[in-house]
Amino acid sequence: MSGRAKLTVFAALATLLTAWSLSPLVESQAWLLQAALLLAVQSAVGAGARRVPLARSLTVGAQLLVSLLLLALLFAGKVESTGSGPLAYLVTDFGSLFAQGVHDVGEYAIPAPLTDGIQLLLVSGVLLIGLLVDLLAVTARTAAAAGLPLLALYSVAAGLSGGGEASWFSFLLAGGGYLVLLLSEGRDRLAQWGRVFGSAPRGRGAADSGISSGNVRATAPVRFGRRIGAMALGLALAVPAVLPALDDGLLGGPKDGEGASGSGGTISAVNPLVSLQSNLNAQDNRVVLRYRTDSPQQGDQYLRILALDEFNGSKWEASGRALTDVPQQMPVPPGLGDQVRLGSSEVTTNITASDGYNQRYLPMPYPATAVEIGGKWRFEPVGRTLVGDQLGRDKYQTVQGAEYKVRSLLLKPTAQQLQKAPAPDPAIREEYTKVPGNLPPVVAETARQVTQGTKDDYSRAVKLQDFFAVSGGFRYDTQTSSGTGPQAVARFLADKEGFCIHFAFSMAAMSRTLGIPARVAVGFTPGEKQQDGVVNVSMRDAHAWPELYFQGVGWTRFEPTPRSGLNVPDYSRAQAPTAQPSAPAPLPSQGAVQPAPAPAPSVSAECPPALKKLGECGATAPQQSAAGDDWPSVATVLGWAAVVVAVLGLPLLPLLWRSRLRARRLGTGEVLAAWREVGDAAWDVGVAPDEALSPRRAADRVVDLGRLEPDAAAAVHRVAGAVERALYAPPGAEVAYAGLADDVRAARAGLLAAAGRPARLRALLLPRSAARISWAVTARRSALAAAASARLTAVRLRLPLRSRG
Repeated sequence: MSGRAKLTVFAALATLLTAWSLSPLVESQAWLLQAALLLAVQSAVGAGARRVPLARSLTVGAQLLVSLLLLALLFAGKVESTGSGPLAYLVTDFGSLFAQGVHDVGEYAIPAPLTDGIQLLLVSGVLLIGLLVDLLAVTARTAAAAGLPLLALYSVAAGLSGGGEASWFSFLLAGGGYLVLLLSEGRDRLAQWGRVFGSAPRGRGAADSGISSGNVRATAPVRFGRRIGAMALGLALAVPAVLPALDDGLLGGPKDGEGASGSGGTISAVNPLVSLQSNLNAQDNRVVLRYRTDSPQQGDQYLRILALDEFNGSKWEASGRALTDVPQQMPVPPGLGDQVRLGSSEVTTNITASDGYNQRYLPMPYPATAVEIGGKWRFEPVGRTLVGDQLGRDKYQTVQGAEYKVRSLLLKPTAQQLQKAPAPDPAIREEYTKVPGNLPPVVAETARQVTQGTKDDYSRAVKLQDFFAVSGGFRYDTQTSSGTGPQAVARFLADKEGFCIHFAFSMAAMSRTLGIPARVAVGFTPGEKQQDGVVNVSMRDAHAWPELYFQGVGWTRFEPTPRSGLNVPDYSRAQAPTAQPSAPAPLPSQGAVQPAPAPAPSVSAECPPALKKLGECGATAPQQSAAGDDWPSVATVLGWAAVVVAVLGLPLLPLLWRSRLRARRLGTGEVLAAWREVGDAAWDVGVAPDEALSPRRAADRVVDLGRLEPDAAAAVHRVAGAVERALYAPPGAEVAYAGLADDVRAARAGLLAAAGRPARLRALLLPRSAARISWAVTARRSALAAAASARLTAVRLRLPLRSRG
């Protein structure tokens, strides 16, 4: 196999190994085999086109055309055809499947199911990266530049997956593939010069470093490349484990619970479910909304974004409904009767969105009756949601930086009103009680067991809420994977741990199996009230909850998530104690002056166990950390100081080494050492040494190639003349002269002055003569290896003689 053919194979292998980092994003890895087969065909087409040979543009065009045809054959029939002919398929149908893949990426949590659209994105993305790597590494013969598309592929995968236990393995595969590609290109370039016999000539490193080399064994340069690559990968994996972490401390982000100003990038949450779990686990906890309200029950005022009313077994999503203009006065909420509406009050909320919050849906209290906001917005009547209208191509109205006022109803239904609610409208019941046929039977069976003995929908809803929040043994854990597919709810019921998405999804699904109309709402909990009356809502307040429909009341919020700080509505308590407040006291802002904490009451038997688990029995006084805890530890400061010194000092090491070596050579006063300094100074500016030339011819070469001025040229010739006298003078003759060091410095200054600015910087910071360090290390290691081998041989020769005696 030729060198270019090997390079083609290693380019495809590097792409495939890097593509492995995408595997945590989806549930199935079947796409990886398809990508490998198509990548092999694409690489084979490129190899054949280069062998013809074709022009570079034609080679890339042939690879691109074959890849498109293969993708068309692989994904044919995956989408309904909207046209006829191959052009319509490639432009319209193929584009529709691609758009469906983009939509699926925004809909599913990681790991996502391997839909046809996502599979197309993965396979086509790997083929595109493979084409770029093949173009750069094989066609253009610049394998180092091929690391850029490989880095882009790995960065996308690492950024979406967020790391994990296998992240180091993915990095090892990607880095190993790239290093193998570099070594393959290096070996191919060396092979074009003939057979490689060894490294530096015998004694070169030893002569320049004062090391007696002896017999230096020839070593192939590629062997050094393999060792350097292995060392680089090892350091990349080992160094982060011993350096101070970046997640907190001196240079880290804000710690848990700390607020943020909202600067530093935007938070894209076009589909709130995509980023919901990451928001709950966010470290910066930046504030996205601030509002003032005249509601007497601020703890009940959730900011609702939209309702998810379609359940297909794998996910909940918002159904596509017609949008209308935003009315000045919104219609009466569906299902709301006169008795409950007359007992309600209208409240006003003024909301300001952060400049860093990029959300197309408008967060507002439910049910809103009127909204005053600038910009282009549309109204979805069924979900009572405001959606940003399209402003241009791929540009939509968002809530980013908006200031708006919402008037909403503060509904106060009672448990008796919910319990005596009549049967829901048949159309509502039919639409909102649909469950997919692939829903595991355990979901409906568990719902019937939990609600056994109840006689009305309200009692069943309360039983389900208490099952998740109190009596079922469930645990709130934001690190739990959200999961996808029909078995997600069944796994959650078995594992009994999850976060708000799990509880909301499961209660809504189980309610539908009991014939109770249900959907899932997504938005924010009430937030944290400050001393000035402004309420801050951060990304940590992102939440999901079920909404159940009761005729005469409408869509009603329930709270099955067993998380401290969440307010369970009074109407959803089976036996709400009168002594308990309807809403927990808002927490003071972090910057406020804290009053002296009152002694925490002891937990008595008067607080029911159900309320204990929900955190409704009063909050204990938080532990105040000492003032010194906010300062970084001594080890952290020393660690970062070492990192800073290393980062600043490493680039200066070659400069320091050359300065020290120059001073040592010129300090001895030896002519031969000074001549080596002249040769290295010329080498640093690009005049490679040629040891086959005589001193006089070498001086002429340095003067010509270095473009030296007369004074610097005369200095070089004087040093060369001293070298000739040292080599050919009779023993005992004095050959050194007083101006030797000055002539060497003059020659070096002339070489630097004649070179351009980039060459001067390269000569100072990255001198080419630093290769002598590698030669010296090789010579020392070879000498030690030879000595050890000689000792082992001697021991082996002596052992048989001793055994005979």
